[in-house]
Amino acid sequence: MKKIYFNMTTRERRAAIVEHDRVVELMIERPVENRIVGNIYLGRVINVLPGMQAAFVDIGRDKNGFLYRDDLLSFHLSTENEDTKKKRNVSEFVKQGEEVLVQVTKEGFGTKGPRLTGVVSFPGRYVVYMPEGGYIGISRRFSSEAERERWRELGEEMLQKEEGMIVRTICEGRDTDIIKQDLQFLRMCWQEIWKEGKNRKAPALIHQDSGLLERVVRDFSFEDVSEVVIDSLRDYQVLKVLLEPYPELRAKLKLYRERENIFSAYAIEKELEKALRQQIWLKNGAYLMIDQTEALTVIDVNTGKFTGKTDLNDTIVKTNKEAAKEIARQLRLRDIAGIIVIDFIDMKREEDRLEVLRIFQHALKHDRTKTNVVGLTGLGLVEMTRKKVRQNLQASLSKICPTCQGKGVVLSDEANAFKIERVLWEHQGMDEDALLLEIPSKIAKVLFGQKGEHLKRLEEALGFRIFVYANRLLPEDKFAIRFIGNKEDATEQLERLKASK
Repeated sequence: MKKIYFNMTTRERRAAIVEHDRVVELMIERPVENRIVGNIYLGRVINVLPGMQAAFVDIGRDKNGFLYRDDLLSFHLSTENEDTKKKRNVSEFVKQGEEVLVQVTKEGFGTKGPRLTGVVSFPGRYVVYMPEGGYIGISRRFSSEAERERWRELGEEMLQKEEGMIVRTICEGRDTDIIKQDLQFLRMCWQEIWKEGKNRKAPALIHQDSGLLERVVRDFSFEDVSEVVIDSLRDYQVLKVLLEPYPELRAKLKLYRERENIFSAYAIEKELEKALRQQIWLKNGAYLMIDQTEALTVIDVNTGKFTGKTDLNDTIVKTNKEAAKEIARQLRLRDIAGIIVIDFIDMKREEDRLEVLRIFQHALKHDRTKTNVVGLTGLGLVEMTRKKVRQNLQASLSKICPTCQGKGVVLSDEANAFKIERVLWEHQGMDEDALLLEIPSKIAKVLFGQKGEHLKRLEEALGFRIFVYANRLLPEDKFAIRFIGNKEDATEQLERLKASK
């Protein structure tokens, strides 16, 4: 059973999805984050790139959006057969300076601008409405092909002109009147939005996507939700209104009134702290190592403390099965996307490899984000992709370390000491007879020796006196030459430096 917890008391609003007492998904909304996925803009084409089959579109933000030919509405609605259409150039479908209605499908990351589509869509509880989509899509998770075909026919009856829609899995077994109401509501929303938006000048924001509460109610299936807890009275009242169509769920809605933060009270905060770690321990004593880069994530499975009870192969298979379930959860929780490579412990038997792969694919079925498991490589690695929509958890909650610049390592004490020594050698033979050096305490011991035995040797080689202020508070990668001059002034500067710290 699922439980949903909302932490809404601060400006950072959070929602956590818990399955079987474990956090599987986290959503964060911040006022400064400027989340734009789902937003609709009237944009202007700045540049058409035939070599990339794409166009850059000005949507009024810092970076222009990127629109592929296949995502253009004019390409999408073309009645030519697919092979002929695919051979045509992007410049035949869009021109520089042209105004286009676009929707953001992926946030901009790093130097990349947001990804756009010309096929605008409005997600509802039961269907995704596309004002000019021109086709009907049916969820692949329907129980039978016959049911999918039935909904395809029903959808054709409900749509008008160039409209399109995607029928969600939740529609299976539902009364068609409820789905018609959902579709009509979305249609009216779009008509109201476009009534004002069509008179604006590009670039302009036409529609801002819903907030956190609305998105959770819209996007999640509540059929197996046993509890919804929220810590803000105002948002509790809003949520009650949003859940009016679901009386059985309103009865499960609770207002959290305790002083302790709701995420701490329900042990969610600890789970989030673990989700930022590189090493993840499994219940049986094995562990995962997760290394994330911008485009690739590598996950390594290790037996760790788990030694098993029968033989080596049994230990390996049990570890891999446990790891497969946890990896699927970590992908959702951390919102890891892009190319993912998983190094399970090597298994000798083909049936064991296929069983672990089956368990992994089954665990991924609970993931709302599109995944594609390619399979096992010749080296026994599992390759897969997961669609990237927004920043992952690590990017949302952390920043690049200013010391190591994201490398995860820093120079050793010896390397830092020799780096400083090289700088001192650059002053060999200078006219002044003294130099004042501020240096971290632990680096000073490496450079000059525990008792300063190397200092005299260095002074003789360089031809000047070195005054040292060993600062225990100074970061180990920092140092500074504070003064160069005569010995008397250097001594005075050293005393001032000591007094000021």
